[in-house]
Amino acid sequence: MQMDDVRTALSNAATEEEFSVISRQVQLERWNRNASFCSLCSAVLQPHADEEIAKVCSGCGHVHYPPISPCIIVLVTRGEYCLLAHAAKFNAKRYSTLAGFIEPGETAEQAVVREVKEEVGVNVCNIRYMGSQSWPFPHSLMLGFFADYESGEIVPDGVEILEADWFHRNALPDIPAPVSISRRLIDTFVAGKTSFSD
Repeated sequence: MQMDDVRTALSNAATEEEFSVISRQVQLERWNRNASFCSLCSAVLQPHADEEIAKVCSGCGHVHYPPISPCIIVLVTRGEYCLLAHAAKFNAKRYSTLAGFIEPGETAEQAVVREVKEEVGVNVCNIRYMGSQSWPFPHSLMLGFFADYESGEIVPDGVEILEADWFHRNALPDIPAPVSISRRLIDTFVAGKTSFSD
């Protein structure tokens, strides 16, 4: 499946379950295609005998699992306003929440603070975990958060983020599809809720 086809399929998913099935399929297909040889000894990998989602090295016996990269995704709020950004990778004039990979030795909360500062130049506080979602680009587990604005002026980094601004909860720009965790964060904020399960 081509990248644009995957994005379209995910955007058109009717339920979170359908979204998860597509994400899983894409990630496993990519892993099966790319993981043919052991990264330790270069021998051929074989399917795991116990039907576990893993491959075993035919040479050294090392067990290889599909990679999962933890990422944060955060909606920064300031009273009735939320901070949304237009990323360079977006095709349309869409705005979304901020996101980024967690670095080695970093907690998810530290990643929230760092990513927001790097991408748009503001400081945040009161970071709250909201939920997670698998995302197949490339093999991410998105950890969703709310964070309160603390200080600073919005200054997009100009590389990943081209534009960013505060949007009132009743006057939002074009935002992601309803089944995405980004949209769930935005919808939860717009509804005045404090968690996905409220």
